[in-house]
Amino acid sequence: MGVGVGDVAPDFTLAGYSLGEKRNFTLSEFRGSTVVLVFYPADYSPVCTVQLNSYNDDLNQFVELGSTLLAISPQGVEQHEAFSQSQGGFGFPMLADTDKEVGELYEIIGMLGLYRRSIFVIDPEGVITYAHRAVAGVTYRPVDELVEAVRSGPRQP
Repeated sequence: MGVGVGDVAPDFTLAGYSLGEKRNFTLSEFRGSTVVLVFYPADYSPVCTVQLNSYNDDLNQFVELGSTLLAISPQGVEQHEAFSQSQGGFGFPMLADTDKEVGELYEIIGMLGLYRRSIFVIDPEGVITYAHRAVAGVTYRPVDELVEAVRSGPRQP
């Protein structure tokens, strides 16, 4: 099933919004630090809103480990900006995969072409050390589990 633990993470460049700035973000620009890729279905949806606020509330746990969180969904940059502002501002980049090409690269596109809620942890060398693709997507991976995945290295739940 697609890219997984032990594979080199496919590189990409996406337009995004972060802390008042709109720009292109490239995965490889984060080489040298751990990246937590968060694929989520939609801005403003109930589960996604709770998920991203949870990660934002505990963002310091990721930062203390030298990791960067990147949130990716199919909505555009302007909607990401409005969503972030409506939540008081997220402290991580929100990237716009409007054509779902990155979702295809990571094989997280589910039924009806919708994103499956998925998480990948990528080590400083660009290798995937944790991969989780939700089947139903009604829940999300908790902060504690992701922080442990950043700390411990390779594993696939």
